[in-house]
Amino acid sequence: MKHIFILLSGLLIGTLASAQDNTLATANTGGVKVVKDSRLDLLIKKQIYINTLAIRNQPGFRVQVISTNKRNEATDMKAKVMQLYPDFRTYLDYQAPYFKVRVGDFKNRDEAADLRDKLSSSFTGGVFVVPATINVQPEKEAGNEESY
Repeated sequence: MKHIFILLSGLLIGTLASAQDNTLATANTGGVKVVKDSRLDLLIKKQIYINTLAIRNQPGFRVQVISTNKRNEATDMKAKVMQLYPDFRTYLDYQAPYFKVRVGDFKNRDEAADLRDKLSSSFTGGVFVVPATINVQPEKEAGNEESY
């Protein structure tokens, strides 16, 4: 009885081992074929386009209109600046415990000073040019380089 059990076990193990070898032999017969959806190429192109239009951060200057510890006062001032000067981006920064309303993205201090002079006539509490990390869009940079 022992001999029959050992013989059957040996045959079973041998069959399983050869089955593994057969699957490996058939898998190595050809190359790898990748099937992908054509929409993936469109998504990749769209992401490249978005990345080239992305806003880049650079050191520059902004004009600070107000620095207060009252959020409502800062948001009201931001709304007023946005109404009077819609051509410039307006930012509400929080640096504990102060809310600061800053206007514009300028590469040099002279451009920011021009806006400061305009804003000084409308806002009384002190308008200052401050260094900041500004947002520059690539198409604006390209336009500035071509004008030289």
